[in-house]
Amino acid sequence: MKTKYHQLLIPVLLVSGLWSSCKITKPYAKPVVQIPGHYRDTTITDTTNIAALKWSELFTDTVLHQLINQGLQANLDLKIAIERINEAKANLKLSKAAFLPEVSTNLSVKQSKLSFPQGFGLVNSSTQYELGISTAWELDVWGKLSSAKRASIAGLLASDAAKRAVQTQLIANIANYYYELLALDQQMVVTQKTALNRQAEANTIKNLFESSVQNGVAVVQSEASFYEADLAIPDITQKIRETEHALSILLARSPGKIERTSLEQQKMNYDLKPGIPAQLLANRPDVQQAEYTFRETFEQVNVARTYFYPALTISGAGGFSSFGLKQWFNSVGLFANIAGGLSQPLLNKGMNQARLTTAQARQKQALYNFELSLLKASQEVSDALSAYQTAAQKEDKRKKQLTALTKAVSFNKELLNYSKNTNYTDVLTAEQNLLTAELKGISDQSQKLHAVVNLYRALGGGWN
Repeated sequence: MKTKYHQLLIPVLLVSGLWSSCKITKPYAKPVVQIPGHYRDTTITDTTNIAALKWSELFTDTVLHQLINQGLQANLDLKIAIERINEAKANLKLSKAAFLPEVSTNLSVKQSKLSFPQGFGLVNSSTQYELGISTAWELDVWGKLSSAKRASIAGLLASDAAKRAVQTQLIANIANYYYELLALDQQMVVTQKTALNRQAEANTIKNLFESSVQNGVAVVQSEASFYEADLAIPDITQKIRETEHALSILLARSPGKIERTSLEQQKMNYDLKPGIPAQLLANRPDVQQAEYTFRETFEQVNVARTYFYPALTISGAGGFSSFGLKQWFNSVGLFANIAGGLSQPLLNKGMNQARLTTAQARQKQALYNFELSLLKASQEVSDALSAYQTAAQKEDKRKKQLTALTKAVSFNKELLNYSKNTNYTDVLTAEQNLLTAELKGISDQSQKLHAVVNLYRALGGGWN
């Protein structure tokens, strides 16, 4: 009767444990978040999305292609992200190994000096030889090991998403620095041209002064105007070098010169297709990372709950033990044992509660971070769309402004050459207005290019 009872005990415990575990650990449910139906000031319902394009299809500059390829191969942040994936894979292997029995072996020689009572007055020393194997296995009764495994899987997926997020940001950073260099190069061309023109004007004003057409005030004003333009060149040179150095770091190079084309060779008009906000869940790696992190913390809460319940373990050991090598492998020295039991600390309920509270707090943090990542993603898309539209709106007006200012400079110079009543300040003002407009025109072009890059990244492009 007792034998039958013992035979039924373990199956009953297992069945009851599995039934209870359904209530202890909860199945994962994707968090419900509110996603707006469209981006600000847009009513697009077409799900066509430029994020589906490969970066090599979006960017047409072959030199930029080479730089991005170099960055994807050498960038140190990307290499760090890959190693984090390897770390997460190792953690997953550990969680899977927890389902298997732990097996260990033991080989020992023990030399002892015995007291009179221990040796019964017959022996005063002994040498014991032992060879054995032991095993221990924790049954996943409450779902702790399964939840830990699912948490490790979520951690691995989060690491992979983080790597893809690093890649999209890397591509965007390389492209933005590249376009910034092209804009600075164009600013340098305009500024150098302006400096040369003002130097020539200073010489002309000096000749007009000697001919009594202009006064001494015009001479010093023309010289000061030349120096103002000439002094802007070193500042632009410094900005170019700093941008080259920043781009070099992304390419894992020592700071140095970056080969590039020109701003005029870039494609300026794009058919931007942002799709709908709901696609950010599938396209944005950082949003996916935030969701996987939430899933990981959800499973860690499940693990914390199981600590309130006893652990069921089965252990066993066997081997040979003797006082002499000749009797080592005899049947007399053979030993074996097997045991099963439930273990539950009685006085650490506070620790278990603290563990659960901590896990729940981390889960809430992960949920809020997931919601925040969606809001930021939507903001970034709206910002990029607005920046592109704003630059496009200024494009035609800027051309008309430049045409008008160019004529104003020309007319004032003609008057200056033939009229003593014309003030050089009028020429200087017209030239300064033209220079400002030219630099703003370059900024408009740069803004469009940056907006395209930022929109592509904000939509989750560059990793697939």
